[in-house]
Amino acid sequence: MSHFKKLFESTKTIAVVGLSNNPERASYRVSAYMLNQGYQIIPVNPFADEILGQKVFAQLSEIPFKIDLVNVFRTAQDCPAITQESVAIGAKSIWIQLGIISPESELIARNAGLEFVMDRCLKIEHQQL
Repeated sequence: MSHFKKLFESTKTIAVVGLSNNPERASYRVSAYMLNQGYQIIPVNPFADEILGQKVFAQLSEIPFKIDLVNVFRTAQDCPAITQESVAIGAKSIWIQLGIISPESELIARNAGLEFVMDRCLKIEHQQL
């Protein structure tokens, strides 16, 4: 079984940090796709109330239930703090989107025992399974 297949099968809830309410943005398109595949999408964006029909939280620590995977659509500079917050809330995995490289985030995640994927697109990897 591929590593990604196992990750997708063990994931039910996906918090999306930086999810835009603009349908033209990759974060929106990827999240809409994952929502249509049956995953629970939890938008994390301090500037919106609802995206894709889902209640938005300003930050990860405000989400009142367990998160399996944190999908990050923010700059590389923002990733270490988001990774630390993901560890703090007990997320199982963190996925940093295509084009974003953060070795510091990888170190934080791996030291905490989280699954870590970076510089890959959640939607593309899911579609290939």
